[in-house]
Amino acid sequence: MNILRAALCQINTTVGDFKGNRDRIIDYIEKARKAEADVAVFPELCITGYPPEDLVLRTDFINANLEALEQVAAASKNIAVVVGFVERHEQVYNSAAFIYDGRIYGIYRKMFLPNYGVFDEKRHFSAGQQASTFTFGDTVFGVNICEDIWYPNGPAALQTEAGAGIILNLNASPYQTGKWKFRERMISTRASDNAAYVLYVNAVGGQDELIYEGGSIVLDPTGEKIARGKFFEEDLILVDLEPELPFRTRLHDLRLRERMSIPGLDSMVSNYVIPVPDKPRKKTFFPSAQLAFSPPVDEEIYKALVLGVRDYVIKNGFKQVVIGISGGIDSALVAAIAVDALGQDNVTGIFMPSKYTSDISRDDSFKLAENLGFKLLSIPIDDMFVQYEKALNPWFKGLEEDVTEQNIQARIRGNLLMAYSNKFGALVLTTGNKSEMAVGYATLYGDMAGGFAVIKDIPKTTVYEMANYRNASGEVIPQRIITRPPSAELKEDQQDTDSLPPYDILDPILKALIEEDRDLADIVSMGYDKDVVARVAKLVHISEYKRRQAPPGIKISPRAFGRDRRIPITNKF
Repeated sequence: MNILRAALCQINTTVGDFKGNRDRIIDYIEKARKAEADVAVFPELCITGYPPEDLVLRTDFINANLEALEQVAAASKNIAVVVGFVERHEQVYNSAAFIYDGRIYGIYRKMFLPNYGVFDEKRHFSAGQQASTFTFGDTVFGVNICEDIWYPNGPAALQTEAGAGIILNLNASPYQTGKWKFRERMISTRASDNAAYVLYVNAVGGQDELIYEGGSIVLDPTGEKIARGKFFEEDLILVDLEPELPFRTRLHDLRLRERMSIPGLDSMVSNYVIPVPDKPRKKTFFPSAQLAFSPPVDEEIYKALVLGVRDYVIKNGFKQVVIGISGGIDSALVAAIAVDALGQDNVTGIFMPSKYTSDISRDDSFKLAENLGFKLLSIPIDDMFVQYEKALNPWFKGLEEDVTEQNIQARIRGNLLMAYSNKFGALVLTTGNKSEMAVGYATLYGDMAGGFAVIKDIPKTTVYEMANYRNASGEVIPQRIITRPPSAELKEDQQDTDSLPPYDILDPILKALIEEDRDLADIVSMGYDKDVVARVAKLVHISEYKRRQAPPGIKISPRAFGRDRRIPITNKF
């Protein structure tokens, strides 16, 4: 049996780290070569890291990427390598190079450029105009990039009509909860519709607000999964393919044979021929390397958060983080994620009690720190708060205390966290969740102050689910933190429900408003009180200016605050 061995190189790159990205690619080329792979396939724009955004507008950035590509090509002795890069040819393209034995033989330019959600590729790239195939010995590959595979009549169809039996699809597909399941169904359909192998290689890692979960996958010409990479970690997926199988499958499908006889196909597809030495390519067939375990949803989200924190902290040159620990569930979850991402020695908590802080909050905070093993400092804020009150007394005298005094406490705490950060070089992780960010139940320059918002896209109800998931293997978050009613503890006997609907009502309304763009009447028809819906919508509207000043945070939903959702601040609608 003639076997082609492919290596899907699921790697973690960093935007602009040309040396690091190049070295990682070359390392995986060497691993693939030692495994006797014929071809090693890498993610979309792995030379530059994805997304490079406006760095693509700089010629020195493009030139550095081309230099790194040449260095990768030089390392491709006796192995084919397909790698994503930024091409400059009169215009700028999101491209893939087909390399063999030190030489770039051909280039494919991405044809469908996404321009929705977090994507802005039409701002930076021109679209390719031709599908490309690559004849490598007796195997014909089709190469395309990410969005291209989502179109039934897109490049993959043209490439298979031109004789390609194996489609290599390079991706940097941002994580979204459960999206991988839908994606796998789509790729299965492409494979079976075209009677072709589809090798979908995805990036892994964190890049600012985005997470790439990996989960690279290989499907056979009937659409069956034959290999899957690990989730949320780098992986080398080796798979043996039968180049003749697509041809045999198509012999039994009249529909495909007729489609592949379309006149004028040659004008739509460019074919590159890669001369391969006339030597035996037969290998001992081994079963597909792995069909990696697909995580349940709680594990999936938690691992995404851990990966996002680790990569944001490390890739931005930090070694340690500091967190305001309140005794509440949000800060407890962020602390657990941080310890899992960075290790207990690299996490510091600061407990900042006031006269409103309960003994329960103190006890639970120190129990949390003991369970997770991180250092917890205590800095009371009462004396500082008194000084603020004295300074403001000439203007505030005779006025009732209100949210102003509550926010002063939060801002004192934010100031202390930032002072610690400045002195010791520890990144401040904020602890606000999506429910709070949506309705503005957070203090600008207070608990919103920091460098990275870990649970910014996690609704409060999901925060509880994450806490219970983390405790499933042994309690680290004290159970009382999970069960007691949430409170900001900025005044006597305060609870979140004093200001907000219960979270099991608030969160579905927010999902309908923010992620589904439903109108208010539609949400009311779902069974929610009209006045509650109107109030929540107003809070979301008037809090937009706060969110613009919030730190970046990890995206896990279809519509995250930040670059994913763009609403004008000045807005009378």
